[in-house]
Amino acid sequence: MPDALTLLKTRKSVNSNFLGPPGPTDVELAEMLSIAVHVPDHGKLAPWRFIVLSGDARGEAGEMIAALFKAKNPEAPAAKVEEERTRLLAAPLIVIVVSTAAPHVKIPEWEQVLSAGNVALSLVFAAHALGYAAQWRTGFMGYDGDARRALGVADSERIVAVIHIGTPTVPVVERPRPDASKLVTRWTPPRRP
Repeated sequence: MPDALTLLKTRKSVNSNFLGPPGPTDVELAEMLSIAVHVPDHGKLAPWRFIVLSGDARGEAGEMIAALFKAKNPEAPAAKVEEERTRLLAAPLIVIVVSTAAPHVKIPEWEQVLSAGNVALSLVFAAHALGYAAQWRTGFMGYDGDARRALGVADSERIVAVIHIGTPTVPVVERPRPDASKLVTRWTPPRRP
């Protein structure tokens, strides 16, 4: 396993179409999820949960999502419907991170949603630490109410991420990253007259 700084510097997304077997074992998945929940969580609300798709469930979910997509987009090209049908099939494991954020007397919902986003990113890093690659996606199933309900997501919940996890089938290459120094503003107090 790489040291922490190397891990953070070397994580790269791999397109889910290039994530094949082997995927994580059940023991590795349990470890990834255990790591993923080590995030800032104001109020200790755990305002997130996971939906795991593996094996035949990926294809069954894809069929359901494609049927919904076609019904809502009757003019969509067949290739786009097929893309929705097969979206969950390439990577051997899919983990959907669901935000369960809700009104709270002290903790703003926005902070709860951000905590779920942190869970998703931690899951991606955990996959990388265990020697796998991942891609964070959303798409139609993340934004369509009927698709979310079909996946078991309540109307009060949101899909934050659809994480595809597997073994890269192509070389993993670095992409250009922003220069962090150009994104920094240092605040100084206003001058007094």
